[in-house]
Amino acid sequence: MDEIQHVEAYSWYFCMLFSLSQTAAQLHERIQSSSMDAKLEALKDLANSSRDVTFAQEFINLDGISLLTQMVESGTDFGDLLSFTLTAFVELMDHGIVSWDTFSVAFIKKIAGYVNKSAMDTAVLQRSLAILESMVLNSQDLYQKVAQEITIGQLIPHLQGTDQDIQTYTIAVINALFLKAPEEKRQVGYTHTPSIPAHTQISPKPINDEMAHQLYVLQVLTFNLLEDRMMTKMDPQDQAQRDIIFELRRIAFDVECEPNNSGSIEKRKSMYTRDYKKLGFINHVNPAVDFTQIPPGMLALDNMLYFARHHQDAYIRIVLENSSREDKHECPFGRSSIELTKMLCEILKVGELPSENCHDFHPMFFTHDRSFEEFFCICIQLLNKTWKEMRATSEDFNKVMQVVREQIMRALTQKPNSLDQLKSRLQNLSYTEILKIRQSERMNQEDFQSRPILELREKIQPEIMELIKQQRLNRLCDGTCFRKISSRRRQDKFWYCRLSPNHKVLHYGDLEESPQGEVPHDSLQDKLPVADIKSVVTGKDCPHMKEKGALKQNKVGLQTGSGYMCVSYMKYCVWTDGLNALLGKEMTSDFTKSDMDTLLSMEMKLRLLDLENIQIPEAPPPIPKEPSNYDFVYDCN
Repeated sequence: MDEIQHVEAYSWYFCMLFSLSQTAAQLHERIQSSSMDAKLEALKDLANSSRDVTFAQEFINLDGISLLTQMVESGTDFGDLLSFTLTAFVELMDHGIVSWDTFSVAFIKKIAGYVNKSAMDTAVLQRSLAILESMVLNSQDLYQKVAQEITIGQLIPHLQGTDQDIQTYTIAVINALFLKAPEEKRQVGYTHTPSIPAHTQISPKPINDEMAHQLYVLQVLTFNLLEDRMMTKMDPQDQAQRDIIFELRRIAFDVECEPNNSGSIEKRKSMYTRDYKKLGFINHVNPAVDFTQIPPGMLALDNMLYFARHHQDAYIRIVLENSSREDKHECPFGRSSIELTKMLCEILKVGELPSENCHDFHPMFFTHDRSFEEFFCICIQLLNKTWKEMRATSEDFNKVMQVVREQIMRALTQKPNSLDQLKSRLQNLSYTEILKIRQSERMNQEDFQSRPILELREKIQPEIMELIKQQRLNRLCDGTCFRKISSRRRQDKFWYCRLSPNHKVLHYGDLEESPQGEVPHDSLQDKLPVADIKSVVTGKDCPHMKEKGALKQNKVGLQTGSGYMCVSYMKYCVWTDGLNALLGKEMTSDFTKSDMDTLLSMEMKLRLLDLENIQIPEAPPPIPKEPSNYDFVYDCN
C-alpha cells in the first residue's frame, strides 16, 4: 500500500513539474509577442508566477533572465510594460538562483537612468530602487558601478515627495551605499569653531562640500553623523567643549563669564558648582565628566545646546522651575537630557546596521533640517511635564523614563506626518492616559482570552452572582422608605417595606414621616408572604398603570420617578434584583451587571497574582488608630 502511495505522489510531482515547465515555456513565448496588449497580459502573469521558486527555476532555465534584461536595455517598453517587466525581474532574482555579478554595465545604466529621471512612473521607480539596492548589497563589483551612476544628490529629490514607499526604498539605497562604501569614504568628522563653541560643523574627510551638506540634511535618515557624535566622548580638558557647558549656564542664568581676577577662586568654584547643580548635572564640580559615557557621548550635549539656543524660553523655564523645587522633587535637566538622548537613539536604532526585517518609517523626519534635535526638544519638554504629573522624586527617575519611553513609542506608532503632529499626540498621552491604556490592555490581553482564563471566569461567576444576591437580600432585610404618590400626584405620605430575616415575609405599612432609622417589623402591620408573589412587574406592565382599582389589590409594583412609589434608580435596581432573587429568577438590572464586572475583574486579578516567594501573613494587618482630629476632612458647606 505504501509503495502505491509513493508512486502516486511521484506521479503528481512530475505532473506538476511538467505543468510548470509548460507554463514557463508559454510565458517565455508570450512576452515576446508583437501585440502590446498580449505582451502586457503575459508580463502580468509572469510577475505573479515568478513568486513560486519552482516556476522561477523553470523560467530561468529557459534563459528568461537574459530575455528580461534585453527587453529593459532595448528601451522600447515603458509604463505598465516596463513596470511588470521589472517586477518579474525582482521576483525572479529574490530566489537567489542567479548571481547578481552577471549583469552588464548597460543594464545598470538603464536602471540608474530610471532613478535619475525627474519624472518617472512610480511603480518603475520603486522597482528600480529595489534593484539598485540588491545590486549594491550583493556584489562589491556592482557597488562600484552603481556608485558611478548614482549620487546622494540624485536620490534626495525622491525623499522630498509624498510617496512613503519611494522614500523607504530611497533610504534603503542610501543605507546600502554607505554599508558597502570603503571606510575612508564613510567617515565624516566634526569640528567646533573656537569662536562660536556652540556651532557644530561638518568637516568632510574626503567627501566634497556638497556631499557633506547633503549628508547633514539626511543625518536622521542615515544616522551616520548621529552615530559619530553618540560614540564620541567628551574630553574634560578640551576648552572648546567646556565652552559649550559655559554657554548653557550663561543662557539659563543670564550671567557672563567672569574674568579670572573677579573674586577668589574658591568663590567662583562655589558659584559654578551651585549653577551646575541647578542645571541638573550629576557631577556638579566638572559636568564634562557626565558626557564621557558612550552612548550618548557628545550627542547629548549637542541636543542640550540646540534646545537652549532655539527654544530659549522653554529651556530657561524648565531649568528655573526645577531649581526652585526641593532637591528630591526637581527634574534634573542635565541627567534627563543625557538619558533621553540615549533613549531616542535606542528607539530610532541609531548605530545599528539597517535591517530588512525593520519596516519602521517616520515621515516627520523629512519636515525639518534638524529633525533629530527638534525631536529631542519636544521630548525633553514632555519628560518635564510627565515628571510633574507623576509628582516624581529623584528615586522615581527610572520610572519616569519608562513612562516617557512608552509615551514616545505610542506616539510614533501613529506615524505622525510632522513634528507638530507628534507634539500634539504626545500632549494627549498624559500620565493619566497612559495608566488608563495600560489597564485596558491588561484586560484585553490574549492571556485573558485563553481557554484556562475563560474556564476560571466561568467557575468564579456563580460565586460572584451568589455574593451579589446575598447583598441584595440583605438590603431588603434592612428595609427601605419610599415616598408614596397619591392619585392627585401629591407626595404626602411615606411607605416602608422590609424583608423578614428568614426571607419568607415582606412587612410593609404607611408612615406619616420619613424614619430616621430602621422601622421594626412589629410596627409594620401589613404582611405579604413571599410564596404569594407570582411575579415582579415594572414600568408600564404594572397593573396600577392600567387599572384605577389596582391600588386596592394585594400586589407590589415599582416605578421610577412616577407611579405607585417614587424611588431612586439605585433603590429600584436593588429591590427588583432582590425580589427576583426571592423568586429564583435572574437578576437583570444595570447595577447587577456593573457589580458583576467589577467584582469579577478584582477576583480574577487576585487569583492570577504571582505570589511566588511572597509570604502572605496569616492575620490581617492591624487597623490604624484614629487620628487626633478630623480637620483634614473637607467641609462641603
